[in-house]
Amino acid sequence: MLIGIIIIWLITAIGLLIASLILPGIRIKSTATLLKAALVLGLINAFIRPLLWFFTLPLTVLTFGLFALVINAFTIWMTARLVRDFEVRSFGSAILAAIIMAILGLLGFALLQWFMIDSVSWYYFEQMPGHSPGMFI
Repeated sequence: MLIGIIIIWLITAIGLLIASLILPGIRIKSTATLLKAALVLGLINAFIRPLLWFFTLPLTVLTFGLFALVINAFTIWMTARLVRDFEVRSFGSAILAAIIMAILGLLGFALLQWFMIDSVSWYYFEQMPGHSPGMFI
């Protein structure tokens, strides 16, 4: 479990680094700042983002999930406000960074599953003869 948290933290740091290299509106001064920003973003995503998702759920449903990018951009912007030497110049840069982070997150999740193939479990519903519908297999 600790290895998984460290891998996710590093993937977040790599995502922030790539976003800062691609986007002129995002600036990170040092490697220490990058690692701090990834840690703060991870903590915001763990504790504050679920509340934001809950309160904006109707808007997220109405926009077919696209409002999730705004929430992710807000968390990146909030991280920039909390971490010194990590700058996001505009909310547009934060939205583009959220898109980059989402794509890299998907790739990282796929790689994590590929490396840990024996420890990833998928649950699905299947109706079996003689059982009530919707049993976990």
